[in-house]
Amino acid sequence: MSFVLAIDQGTTSSRAMVFRSDISIAAVAQQEFPQHFPASGWVEHEPEDIWTSTVMTCRDALDKAGLTAKDIAAIGITNQRETTVVWDRATGQAVHRAVVWQDRRTADICAKLKADGHEPDVSAKTGLIIDPYFSGTKVAWILDHVPGARERAERGELMFGTVDSYLLWRLTGGKVHATDATNASRTLLFNIHTGAWDETLLKLLRVPRSMLPEVKDSSADFGTTTPDLFGGPIKVAGIAGDQQAATIGQACFTPGMMKSTYGTGCFALLNTGATPVKSNNKLLTTIAYQLDGVRTYALEGSIFVAGSAVQWLRDGLGIIKHAAETGPLADKSDSMQSVYLVPAFVGLGAPYWNPRVRGALFGLTRNTGPAELAHATLESVCYQTYDLWAAMRADWPDASAATIVLRVDGGMTASDWTMQRLADLLDAPVDRPTIQETTALGAAYLAGLHAGVYPEPEKFADNWRLEHRFKPAMSAATRQRKLAGWARAVKGVLASDEGE
Repeated sequence: MSFVLAIDQGTTSSRAMVFRSDISIAAVAQQEFPQHFPASGWVEHEPEDIWTSTVMTCRDALDKAGLTAKDIAAIGITNQRETTVVWDRATGQAVHRAVVWQDRRTADICAKLKADGHEPDVSAKTGLIIDPYFSGTKVAWILDHVPGARERAERGELMFGTVDSYLLWRLTGGKVHATDATNASRTLLFNIHTGAWDETLLKLLRVPRSMLPEVKDSSADFGTTTPDLFGGPIKVAGIAGDQQAATIGQACFTPGMMKSTYGTGCFALLNTGATPVKSNNKLLTTIAYQLDGVRTYALEGSIFVAGSAVQWLRDGLGIIKHAAETGPLADKSDSMQSVYLVPAFVGLGAPYWNPRVRGALFGLTRNTGPAELAHATLESVCYQTYDLWAAMRADWPDASAATIVLRVDGGMTASDWTMQRLADLLDAPVDRPTIQETTALGAAYLAGLHAGVYPEPEKFADNWRLEHRFKPAMSAATRQRKLAGWARAVKGVLASDEGE
């Protein structure tokens, strides 16, 4: 059994990928599912859509690869993090739609917790800030807004999980309620120093302990799928949140290595080794992975809008039909214009963390058209990455431009224009790997490591291959001018917040 099946359950689609023992890809299947926006700033998924699309893509990938369950050594799961599901322990039915990581409905709860002075203690334990992004306040909201849910939860009838836990519970026929340390570290309920759920935080957010999954290593025995799903039982042996899985897939096993993933949002993680680094610049301290009971930490910066800004150009404005058109269109823009898009469609993430502000365009003229908007949209992702890069270098005493290696992955990295602009603005090389599917590869690696298909991290790192290195080519004066313009644009957006 030299094949591993990776489930990559994302925000807009579910994917399944079959990897061979040499990490080459044998088959891929993908299926989009509906997004629900019941109110401004609210984002939901039907848990049943997540489940059925996951099962269908797994079956499809196995068919395409010409394999059966007995050919698969293990399954690895990677998932959209923070998205919150609460379901009935007896029936498996969700009591409410999944509340997605992008959802901002708990902004008022978070504001009250901050006003009451809880953030220093929460941050010290979790490495996070109090923000609607994380799962804890989402669980509390579901328990408070679904009739009878809080009473049922207190009687032990309801379960909470991030998407990995929900899928694992369904895959194992309700036998296993577990998660890994990376997903647990995104809930606001988990102490990243002790590696355990924190009773004080559970009380603060009013989440009953009985709802929570068991926390395991990222590479571990997570049980076995029921035989009816894939024609035979398959071990589940790896779980990691999508950004941590991408960090593993990029083989960022050495402190100082950094990866940036460009999907719906953009997420940069910097491996800081065995010691959690406290951020002074509103970055998150998180668990990069946990192997053999040993936690490796990272600094993380989260940008809520990256690829979804390109979707906005396509679906909202209708100025492109396909994402691939954006780079060539941006290339045609008027170099005399300085148009800035601050894509705060759902507030701003790191290092600003303001859920209330909304997006804005600056520098518009009568000649601004589709090319300039495409240019500003792609550049906005690079500017936001620069903000994270600068914050990480300020936070981590060992960091310098010479030591940080930036590896990129995700859909937007296919755009040479965007990656070149990123290298220009960072004034540092940007490495794009041969295998772009690093999130799924990370999940496959964790499962394959436990199943004996893949080697220890150091040897696995030898498999990483560079496809293209983008080197900075912009003059220092141009870079400084552009970054100063971006800083002014962000300042303008922050000043528009009525709460300031």
